[in-house]
Amino acid sequence: MISQFLFSLISGVFVGGVAGYLGSLMLTKRMALVGDALGHVALPGMGLALLLGVDVFFGAFTFLLLGILLIWIFEARTSLPTEALVGVVFVASLAVGFLIVPEPELLEALFGNILNISLQGLIFSVILSVLIFLVVRKIYSGMILANISDDLAKSEGIKTKRQNLIYLLSIAAMVALGVKIVGSLLVGALVIIPAATARNISRSLKQYYIASIILGVLSCFLGMILFKWTNFPAGPLIILTATFFFLMSLVFKKR
Repeated sequence: MISQFLFSLISGVFVGGVAGYLGSLMLTKRMALVGDALGHVALPGMGLALLLGVDVFFGAFTFLLLGILLIWIFEARTSLPTEALVGVVFVASLAVGFLIVPEPELLEALFGNILNISLQGLIFSVILSVLIFLVVRKIYSGMILANISDDLAKSEGIKTKRQNLIYLLSIAAMVALGVKIVGSLLVGALVIIPAATARNISRSLKQYYIASIILGVLSCFLGMILFKWTNFPAGPLIILTATFFFLMSLVFKKR
């Protein structure tokens, strides 16, 4: 039981830190709620994975990948903003998810079950988290520049469409990891809240993304410790811990 908790704790710390880092970019691009919407896009895949008895990550990521590709195609063919396109895919996926997720497993799909993480799952989560971090770090400055001016980014030789696809795929992988920890209903908060807290207390871009990482790590670590003490579900405790940090940040908010 101790080793199982340790696996879950380490996995949560890595996923939380990278979620905070990615969230700092998403918040800058005003796409904070995309992570929340994509969590619901993962629901049908989680349902199929539970029915087939396979790791929910693979089911979630398959449907997230399909959703991301649809959003990317729609974005290329319409003038609608990304948030609107995500909304279309989100509500359709949510409807399908509720139809196919087995009722006994619905709570696990919605709120996660971090204690299901095995040693192999831990290794996979750590490796994928590190890969996501390295990919996001590679495109971070280019995405920030494109957010200021797409034409300026292109003049600097940045392939904005390709970077946007890589960015969306990184979000999909991060959300697929996050649903195992806090579930499809709360995964958006794992991305949004640490970054929002960091925005309140940071005075530079570097401070902002470093604080996002630290707050993501602390939220998952302390949420898991609270779970160990109280035996309440880990997912909601992680999010409530992150929310506590956000409320505290309002006191120290930069002027």
